[in-house]
Amino acid sequence: MTDSLESTVTWVDQVHFKASGGTGHEVLMDGPEAAGGQNRGSRPMELILMGLGGCTAYDIVDILTKGRQDLVSMRTELRGARAEDTPQTFTHITIHFVIAGRGIDAAKVQRAINMTAEKYCSASIMLARGGVTIEHSFELVEAAA
Repeated sequence: MTDSLESTVTWVDQVHFKASGGTGHEVLMDGPEAAGGQNRGSRPMELILMGLGGCTAYDIVDILTKGRQDLVSMRTELRGARAEDTPQTFTHITIHFVIAGRGIDAAKVQRAINMTAEKYCSASIMLARGGVTIEHSFELVEAAA
């Protein structure tokens, strides 16, 4: 194992938890209202989507900027469909990138998406190997000069 990560999850009350990582940052989690949740934090499965989004967005920005693309902003939108039966794992996730820049090459964006999906984003690769279908799409927005 080349890289090790740490996290501690502490029960606060009811179905409310506080997670802290080895970097010292904290995330609040809460369960659904039907289970006593009070909307005091993200749901754990939302955090998986957020982590996937962060992982793949990092790669896209890194690849495009190293490829000398004039990137101004990027938003990554994720939607996850879950199984109806327990465990309600993700079955299908769509990732849509809204990329703004000046003269961005669509072929370079597609190449970056392929690279993050197939080689770099460990979260994406782990989920796909676990049977989750992941679809990627993007749109380009020309930024003002």
